[in-house]
Amino acid sequence: MKNENSIKRGVSLYSYQEEYFLRKMSLEDCIATSAKLGALGIESIAEQMMPGFPNLSETFYDQWHTWMEQYGTVSICHDMFLDVKKYKGRLFTEDEMLASVIRDLKHANRLGCTVMRCIVTTPPEIMAKAASYAEKYNVRLGLEIHAPFNLDHPWIQQHLEMYEKVKSPFLGIIPDMGIFEKRFPRVRSDRYIRRGAHPHIVQYISDAYAAHGDMSGLIDDVKKMGANNLDLAMANDIQHMTYVDPRRLLDHMSISFHIHGKFYEMLDDYTEYSIPYAEIVSVLKEGGYTGYISSEYEGNRHIQDAFDVDSVEQIRRQQVMLKRLIGEQVESEANYVR
Repeated sequence: MKNENSIKRGVSLYSYQEEYFLRKMSLEDCIATSAKLGALGIESIAEQMMPGFPNLSETFYDQWHTWMEQYGTVSICHDMFLDVKKYKGRLFTEDEMLASVIRDLKHANRLGCTVMRCIVTTPPEIMAKAASYAEKYNVRLGLEIHAPFNLDHPWIQQHLEMYEKVKSPFLGIIPDMGIFEKRFPRVRSDRYIRRGAHPHIVQYISDAYAAHGDMSGLIDDVKKMGANNLDLAMANDIQHMTYVDPRRLLDHMSISFHIHGKFYEMLDDYTEYSIPYAEIVSVLKEGGYTGYISSEYEGNRHIQDAFDVDSVEQIRRQQVMLKRLIGEQVESEANYVR
């Protein structure tokens, strides 16, 4: 029996993007599969899997709630995007940005979500103005903390300072586990090699990142090694990656009400290659976190050139890992139905 005061498990339907795009899985299939994996929290992306959004019919919302009841799942989070470049030649005005957020709040409410992921580029003043609407629709707004941003980035600090002034319980953050990448994801470095990067330079770059030292001279270093354009592209990638001590989460636990469980490669031993989940979940438990960790598989796009993508197996492995780390009983690790 799962303790209701413990961390909960879910899935972002973003994880199934490969199978959904290739029409191997429908929206219902994604929900049903998540339920079979024991990940009962469903995080959805309307632009990805709800054709016609934002003009969805009553029939769609009725069907959504039928699915939630049928599969024993719960709608936990809607991922919002702010399309500020929608109109040619100009950006959204503040009024248009606010209207877009309110539109998505209404949608999240209709799905039954109590959390909405706000993309990291959402301005703090828009979050502040949207707080009263979030309360009206009973949907908390969580700014995603996503690499290359981190908890100490000036842009994130502007949001945190605004939260202190507004003091709304409907404003918070959604840490993405990609800010804790301890090693360069192997599925990414391997693809660079398949495309023509030099293996010894790829290893040098990976080792430099894993050391977490000053990498300001990395590009110059690899140029001296005879780097080609792909080597340089990988070296540049590192400038957009982050690793911070997971214990930094403890300073922000009171406003962290959802977690994006980013992962690239779950290994045969049910660990993630580049992100130290054992450390992270230990910190979350120490801080009393009781929200969802939502599996977010992003390794698919890095292997699809050479291998068949099996998002379901990757998600299954992460869910087994999370069950172990949270402290749930793990039955048969291979026990799931397609």
